[in-house]
Amino acid sequence: MNFTQIDETLGVSQLLNQITGSPDGMSDLSARIKENIPGASLMLAAGSTVLIGYAVWEQIKFRMYRAGKKEAVPGPEYVTPFLGGIVEMVKDPYGFWEKQRKYSFPGMSWHSIVGVFTIFVTDAAISRHVFNHNGADSLLMQLHPSAKNILGERNIAFLHGPDHKALRKSFIALFTRKALGVYVRKQDQIIQDHIKSWMEDGNTTKEMRPFIRDLNAFTSQEVFAGPYLDDPVERKKFSQSYSDMTEAFLALPICLPGTDVWKGRQGRLYIIKVLTKAAARSKKNMREGKAPECLLDFWSQQVLAEIAEAEEQGLPPPFYAADEKMADSVMDFLFASQDASTSSLVWTVTLMAEHPEVLAKVREEQMQFRGHDLDAPITGEMINEMKYTRQCVKEILRYRPSAPMVPQMAQKPFKLTEDYTAPAGTMIVPSLWSACMQGYENPEKFDPDRFGPERGEDVKYASNFLVFGHGPHYCVGKEYAQNHLAVFLARISTSLDWKRTRTQESDKTIYLPTLYPGDSILSFSYRNKKT
Repeated sequence: MNFTQIDETLGVSQLLNQITGSPDGMSDLSARIKENIPGASLMLAAGSTVLIGYAVWEQIKFRMYRAGKKEAVPGPEYVTPFLGGIVEMVKDPYGFWEKQRKYSFPGMSWHSIVGVFTIFVTDAAISRHVFNHNGADSLLMQLHPSAKNILGERNIAFLHGPDHKALRKSFIALFTRKALGVYVRKQDQIIQDHIKSWMEDGNTTKEMRPFIRDLNAFTSQEVFAGPYLDDPVERKKFSQSYSDMTEAFLALPICLPGTDVWKGRQGRLYIIKVLTKAAARSKKNMREGKAPECLLDFWSQQVLAEIAEAEEQGLPPPFYAADEKMADSVMDFLFASQDASTSSLVWTVTLMAEHPEVLAKVREEQMQFRGHDLDAPITGEMINEMKYTRQCVKEILRYRPSAPMVPQMAQKPFKLTEDYTAPAGTMIVPSLWSACMQGYENPEKFDPDRFGPERGEDVKYASNFLVFGHGPHYCVGKEYAQNHLAVFLARISTSLDWKRTRTQESDKTIYLPTLYPGDSILSFSYRNKKT
């Protein structure tokens, strides 16, 4: 193959013409290369042959990888060499994954993401099977390429085996009915304060996502470690560090000084520094018998009890008992609660605006439980009794799960079905959204009544409700998250009236990488005291 044939095969001249705008760009470059580099034609021919050979082998490899005992996994016949579907995925994530879903629903489909063979799982039963396996001999969670830089090597997302089980067992104390009741009171007060600030800034029509993001960030900080974030300067830097971590997950995976990933890593280190001091102060307060005021306090009580038990048995304390280790886990709670809960809170106000008949039933229930004094604090006991409000929360989560997928990486060949085993190195992506669209009556409709006692779809299709995952890494804070949504809906429904300003973006769904409506422009007015 000579230089001209290589150029015709790869279309290099055409590409160069587009870049340079010169029809003679390739011939000029070719002449300069041949004049200045001995053996340039041979070098280009050899390099091009290698590239073409690898591209052909990649297509053959993917055909082999997708082959099952009976039939091949559905998906594209061919993919772009080296890149796969990454360009399409970055340009239009919703469109890319929706196209992927339609290859086989419910079931599985395949694609390549930057040369990585990827299986997209849309069947709820197969997704549960995937989530049930976690370990070095099966599947490990696959997050952002920079996740370990941003979150740290020992983050709970990367743990598996005995250490992971022990840590999660210790977390049980954080989500008891008593602890959740303390959190509800804090959630309610913070929501009231933010509603007031929204109405007092003089602009009652807002794109709500940034305002709800700030509400949720403040809530997480206050509920998880609020009493120990009492230095205003430190708290401000803590909040900025928190934002830097979030931004890092949307950036290119390059951790060099000045990059977003580097800022996210520095943010994590600062947050750990602050929370390490908080853990020490919390343990001191709990040793002195003070009442728990936040999640960190409830965990300090538990950890101190575990330390004492270990001492009695002549064993070392749990690996997570050190202040810095506790800080690492509390940081994880802070981070995990941010985008997911913000997404669900935004969907709450937009879906209620789109479904006034549902909002009317929420208000009717609120009057039943709180009508004697709508300004009184909302308690955990009240929230547990608000059945219709909780149905709405569950339907919001089912209809638009905040985390639509949870990628896993096969450490060894992994049997997905009787007919198909994914090769080692396969990225397996269970779709939580697809699972939540299976079985339910008219699943594309927003309908909280499906979870009422008459229809009982929460019982019939409980195994498809994978909003909080499944298996060893299911979300331990699921009750906290649902309570937060319920308190928000209960409080805002009786405080404000609102309507949505619709645009051409309103019906779109965007990935950030959590799911959000295309926009959430809302106009508010006080419900009981018009302004």
